[in-house]
Amino acid sequence: MNRARPGAAPIDPVTRARDLGPAIAAAADEIEASQLIPEPLLTRIHDARLARMLLPRSAGGDQVDPWTYLHAIEEVGRHDASVAWNLFVANSAALIAPFIPLETAREIWSDARTIISWGPPNRNTARAVPGGYLLSGEWDFASGSRQANWMGAHCQVTEPDGTLRANRFGRPTIRTLLFRKEHTQPVANWNTIGLRGTASEGYRVTGLFVPEAFSGTREDPSLRRETGTLYAFTMQGLYAVGVAGVAFGIARAMLDSLHSLAAEKIPRGLQRLADSPVLQDGIARREAVLGSARAWLVDILKEVSATADDVVPIDLAARVRVRLGCAHAIHSAAEVADYVYKAAGTSAIFLGTPFERRFRDMHTLSQQIQARESHFEAVGRAMFNGDPDELFL
Repeated sequence: MNRARPGAAPIDPVTRARDLGPAIAAAADEIEASQLIPEPLLTRIHDARLARMLLPRSAGGDQVDPWTYLHAIEEVGRHDASVAWNLFVANSAALIAPFIPLETAREIWSDARTIISWGPPNRNTARAVPGGYLLSGEWDFASGSRQANWMGAHCQVTEPDGTLRANRFGRPTIRTLLFRKEHTQPVANWNTIGLRGTASEGYRVTGLFVPEAFSGTREDPSLRRETGTLYAFTMQGLYAVGVAGVAFGIARAMLDSLHSLAAEKIPRGLQRLADSPVLQDGIARREAVLGSARAWLVDILKEVSATADDVVPIDLAARVRVRLGCAHAIHSAAEVADYVYKAAGTSAIFLGTPFERRFRDMHTLSQQIQARESHFEAVGRAMFNGDPDELFL
């Protein structure tokens, strides 16, 4: 159930995303070419609050259930994967809000158009200084940075004595520092085969002081100040849910396009594609693959949420289930995309078809950390050994 803010109408981001579908689809070519979400589409996305689904209500967000979030991202992804990807990243970044002071979160998200963008941790470190941190470095893969007004940097912390700050697990802590976008310099290095519209380019920071209040660590769920079952899920788990939503959207759109193509296409020397027993069998099987992966993931999210505590993070067994459901979802969607591309024949190879950009987008998505084959191994190891793994923290 999605809980509305006091005095507000019930939150239905899936319907809002569906209503925006035609406008997103109409802008897809421009988004691909310019690597920007154009106006007035961007304003409509903000008005629909699609970048605030995972933001706590205390900071002006909608704090929706994980499966509702999954469905909304999937709905956007049916029309354009780059927009869906940037919204997944914007919502994932909003998950830092429970780990920073409430006053800071309210300041950052007081602007209705606030989006935070950041890249993954790397070798850069922040130097602890009185009152905060001194930051210099360069990061990559900042999806949605062209729509963002705030940026973040995940980095280890060097103490004044030169040692690395450790977390409660004895490992070097990864701290997230937040700052306004104008303190960064973009690095135009996003020249990829797919998800081009995300503009997931790099950014550089030089000698920036970041106050302590504008920092937090997302690596330990027990440190969050915000209660609620949504935030009992790990940040990495909810990241994976977002990627699964994008993958589902791409695969769903490709299957629908194959249905339409098969009803009209008559390959040379053959019968109508829709009358081919081979295609009939193939489409039916992929509908089952996609539908079962989606249903299983939703079932996992609902079951985990139903048993989650308002304060205590979900346990290892629940984290393993979420990770496995998401990994299976992403790989199943990629399998469906590959099948559709092959089944569509030469109709899929030309620029501008309903298949080629989605195929490129899916295979760019499949290279991201949440799609790694190694997640299955990590899940199996945890099932047998019961040992915590940082993928589930």
